[in-house]
Amino acid sequence: MNNQINLMEMRSKILLRKYFEENSIVQSDIESFNKFVDEELQKIVEENKEVEPTIIPTNVEEFKIRLDRISVTRPEITEADGSKRDLLPSEARLRKLSYAAPIFLEISAHVNGVQREQFKTQIGNLPIMLKSKYCHLKGKNRDELMTMNEDPEDPGGYFVINGTEKVIVAVEDLAANRFVVDEESTGEYVGKIFSEQGSYKIPHQIEKGKDEIIYITFTRVKKVPLIVVIKALGILRDEDIMRLLALPNSSEVFINLYEFVDIKTEEDAIDYIAKSIGITQSREVRIERVKEVLDKYLLPHIGMTEGHRLLKAQNLCKYMKTYLRTVAGELPIEDKDHYANKRIKLSGDLLADLFRVNMKVLIGDLLYNFQRIVKRGKFPSIKVIIREKLLTQRIYSSMATGNWVGARKGISQRIERLNFIQMLSALQRVISPLSSSQENFQARALHPTHLGRLCMSETPEGTNIGLRKNVALLSKVSNEVNEEELLVKLKNMGLETVKVK
Repeated sequence: MNNQINLMEMRSKILLRKYFEENSIVQSDIESFNKFVDEELQKIVEENKEVEPTIIPTNVEEFKIRLDRISVTRPEITEADGSKRDLLPSEARLRKLSYAAPIFLEISAHVNGVQREQFKTQIGNLPIMLKSKYCHLKGKNRDELMTMNEDPEDPGGYFVINGTEKVIVAVEDLAANRFVVDEESTGEYVGKIFSEQGSYKIPHQIEKGKDEIIYITFTRVKKVPLIVVIKALGILRDEDIMRLLALPNSSEVFINLYEFVDIKTEEDAIDYIAKSIGITQSREVRIERVKEVLDKYLLPHIGMTEGHRLLKAQNLCKYMKTYLRTVAGELPIEDKDHYANKRIKLSGDLLADLFRVNMKVLIGDLLYNFQRIVKRGKFPSIKVIIREKLLTQRIYSSMATGNWVGARKGISQRIERLNFIQMLSALQRVISPLSSSQENFQARALHPTHLGRLCMSETPEGTNIGLRKNVALLSKVSNEVNEEELLVKLKNMGLETVKVK
């Protein structure tokens, strides 16, 4: 019996050693950064593809600035004499430099539909994660790493900013685009969904009023009847709404439908919303403004065009059904601390948030400089008004201080190398956005779904207990699933689209 136990222990040690020889504990973070550079950067540029200045020369009818292909090279340094050469992490640490690579963007200017100029220019520098695809250390063996003055056992997964080693700490947050019904301290039920699409992150709330009417709230639209919004999106017949809700015995459904039975057209429903939110212009202007709000700010993750309205209406019916069934006790209240309802944002996701905001700042600065020169009666070239240091300085500042977009703090932290284990712990850290000064007992407690995903024992004492966690050594964070590819596979398996006449 003892021999069998010893044999099993030996096999376990061999398997674990083999696993860590082939897999890095920061592999998920490195993959996230690679995806950010390879895919997310271009998506952010596509979101701001065409820029139109409001002030243009008098003899020009139309002027557009088009942003095309973005690319990132390897880390390099420009010396005082203007010469450029590769920069290694060890040199960046010693000389208190930032280990960063130039970002190049193809830009073209179009006057009256005709291309005036096209060029490729540097718009800034991007800090590069060690051991990532764009790092000079990628794929090097032990001997090569040692000649580069690097520790062969160092896993990478961090950045060097002004000579200081910085790690972007993973952030644990509630899953976006997921409808959750929660019970408030007052005993009222509230359905919530955070709809995310690019730079749009819009909270939606569904609740029942004292008059038994179901209301929805999002952005500037405060407490508008949900049935009216569904009708404004194109589902007008009560029979179709009943069929989508599939709650034939629910008195709440009948009350909501009966209350707004007089609304027969989309225009009437849109005008009702306009009056509810205080738009006081003419009917035509009111309708156009509400249509824009519904397309841009209502469930943007589903789509942001007129063609997505019907799909939004169908989803609102689904949310209303879930909400009413939860209120009736047919469905349990969602456990917000269950890890199926949470997502971990890694370096790539957090850098995408940072770059998206600062890209808009760069475009705003470009427009300001262009319009300022046009007012003086000149027609400047785009190449001379781009300030590459603006983007670089803003990214370096956030990485150095840890102050991130969305008023988040402590996202970037300094790595302390008192010992190897402490360094590994810093690379595996996960923080919660909840305030450490509040109780939040349930959020701090160990949850059964943490097993195998998060470390069961490592968390600090005191106010941060349970809010600062660490990813388990053998766990991996998967990348976001491409919804379009998933839908194609599901349709091939027999999934049918719901159609409303």
